[in-house]
Amino acid sequence: MGTESYTYMGRSLSELSMDDDSSSSSAFSDCNSDRSGEFATASSQTRRFLIACAAENSDDLIRQLVADLHSASVDDQKQAAMEIRLLAKNKPENRVKIAKAGAIKPLISLISSPDLQLQEYGVTAILNLSLCDENKEVIASSGAIRPLVRSLSKGTVTAKENAACALLRLSQVEGNKAAIGRSGAIPPLVSLLGSGGFRGKKDASTALYSLCTVKENKMRAVKAGIMKVLVELMADFESNMVDKSAYVVSVLVAVPEARAALVDEGGVPVLVEIVEVGTQRQKEIAVVILSQLCEDSVAYRTMVAREGAIPPLVALSQSGTNRAKQKAEKLIELLRQPRSGNAATRTSEVVA
Repeated sequence: MGTESYTYMGRSLSELSMDDDSSSSSAFSDCNSDRSGEFATASSQTRRFLIACAAENSDDLIRQLVADLHSASVDDQKQAAMEIRLLAKNKPENRVKIAKAGAIKPLISLISSPDLQLQEYGVTAILNLSLCDENKEVIASSGAIRPLVRSLSKGTVTAKENAACALLRLSQVEGNKAAIGRSGAIPPLVSLLGSGGFRGKKDASTALYSLCTVKENKMRAVKAGIMKVLVELMADFESNMVDKSAYVVSVLVAVPEARAALVDEGGVPVLVEIVEVGTQRQKEIAVVILSQLCEDSVAYRTMVAREGAIPPLVALSQSGTNRAKQKAEKLIELLRQPRSGNAATRTSEVVA
């Protein structure tokens, strides 16, 4: 096979394409592997690597690259991490081989490097290895979570985005979710959701959607100010983040503190507007959130009704998806119930 079959900078490595992985929800884009830019130069060494990458037997190459991760030379470490990253990205079967060759612990060490580029390469290689289910528990048990959280807080833009994706992948092991939250991941993810670029916001929302299925992480997210960020994103129909933000809200409002924060941050009128003018999927998830909000609180029912929710809910009950119709009908019935002023008849939503 000749080298002309591969284009490095053009990324036309057709024979090295990666299998797609399903995302946590249809509202979220896949976080399959790193989407960072390629490296500035393609050395003869790198071109040889790409050819070897396509070969059937890459075991010798992998062993050499793992050895190079232990080099005293930062440049050698960068080259090895870069090539491991590409091997893991483009050939799924290599992910297990690389892990079994002992790459995970030295790559985790690189994540703590003071050299930001080396740190970024380490994060990105770990992300690509974490795409393999067999590697997830090994990566977490080898001590990757805290270094990834530090990179999420202090790394380059690309390192932050890829760290968020790596933490998402590790969170797909249920037992890792609480550990990731305890390691301090929630506040920097909320920060990335609020101030990151579009890709950063998507990666952060997807990670938070997964992590916040655990109650302790819901509480951490509320304390980190997530609801203000989510309401602002839901209100911005040009952000392309309405669906993703609403799905995260739907997970959070299972706890009363999140419901109170949603109301305090002006979430009710935003949700009513989504029911009125959003897409079918946006309308459906908005109704789900409003139903959760109103289920046990007369005060919140009154607030939702006063925001003019009933007319768009009636329209949705006649023209929405089957699930949206059912949810809208139940919410209309709830809102039309007599709203007693007796405080004893409602569940308090006030958080001490």
